[in-house]
Amino acid sequence: MKELAEQYRHWVFEFAREQGAGEHAAKYWNVIALVIALGIILFLVDMLTRRVLLAAFIGYARRSKTKFDDYLVLNKVPRYIAHLLPITVAIQLVPYVFQDFDQFEIIAEKILRVVSVIFILWIVRSLLNTIKDFFKTLPHLKDKPIDSYIQVVMIFAWIVGIVYGFALVSGQPVWKYFTALGAASAVILLIFRDTILGFVASIQVSANDMVRIGDWITFSKYGADGDVIEINLATVKVRNFDKTITTIPTYSLISDSFQNWRGMSESDGRRIKRSIIIKQKSIRFLTGEDVEWLKKIAFIAPYLEHRQEEIDHYNASHEVDKSLPINGRNLTNIGVFRKYIDVYLNHHSAINKNMTMMVRQLAPTSEGIPLEIYCFSKDKRWENYEYIIADVFDHLLASVKFFNLEVFERIDNSGNGMNS
Repeated sequence: MKELAEQYRHWVFEFAREQGAGEHAAKYWNVIALVIALGIILFLVDMLTRRVLLAAFIGYARRSKTKFDDYLVLNKVPRYIAHLLPITVAIQLVPYVFQDFDQFEIIAEKILRVVSVIFILWIVRSLLNTIKDFFKTLPHLKDKPIDSYIQVVMIFAWIVGIVYGFALVSGQPVWKYFTALGAASAVILLIFRDTILGFVASIQVSANDMVRIGDWITFSKYGADGDVIEINLATVKVRNFDKTITTIPTYSLISDSFQNWRGMSESDGRRIKRSIIIKQKSIRFLTGEDVEWLKKIAFIAPYLEHRQEEIDHYNASHEVDKSLPINGRNLTNIGVFRKYIDVYLNHHSAINKNMTMMVRQLAPTSEGIPLEIYCFSKDKRWENYEYIIADVFDHLLASVKFFNLEVFERIDNSGNGMNS
């Protein structure tokens, strides 16, 4: 290539001189022709190299069992590598093209070397993206914040590339720029504060296993309630259940409080914790007739038989005056209803009997007596979970009237609604 350039580099100059052009004009015509010729050569070399390299990579990727080489092709690594050969050829031929214009030769060579640095950075970026995509396919790494680590490496690569580019343009040693960067470390720390905090947060999040990609988190401060879809150096992206995307600063994961639902997802059930508020004035002691009538309810008939026998024996042995229901031991309609809920949950096929299950009476409020149902559904999927809750409370709300109880309902200003 060099011998060919040496042979023809003055051909246009000599032709122009033969046509009567001045020496200065002939030199300009010569360099213009050489630049055009160099451009054509570089285009052909780039096209040929790109096709050969791409064909070789694609052929190897199809035969290979690993997915890594497929991601190399998808991230255009072969394409960027192919661009290096034309740049190398251009750097070698520039001295012959601009031999008569030393100032242009220096500028062109510096530009080409800076361009080569840029292409090398693109190759590094594509390789890092390939590594990131490949790691995300590995079961033990796919939920880790790989993006954060890749971005940190890419930042260092860009810093080195930019410094080296300035050194090429200025002709100063690279170490002088790194010395200057050390002296300006305070400014650099200020500029890259969020990046440094994000990197530290990513390490802590990964080391402490606080959040993984795919986790359902609730972050009230930022209005996030959904699945984590990306963790990178600066932000965490959460796809909310309404399909909107919330972006959270990565550092907030260690500086603020949030709720991670992974424990629920990995457990054997999803918690149900909801109350029915009973009007206080509807609560009363049960008479013998009431108990006999309630024995028709299959779920609690055995309980009422046993419980009533126990109460009657206690009252008789203690000669309790039952002319007033308050004396001695008695059954109440809310107590029997609470027992009914407990038995009903134990017979419900969607409730996990191996986890905590109870019906508890909370402290009285101005609205009434809350009966809280605390249990866990077997199915943790959101749609089925909501269906199970609705199924349980549909039945319980319809059952309240059989125990002569009333559910609290607030009256609005217009007088509509149930009496409270």
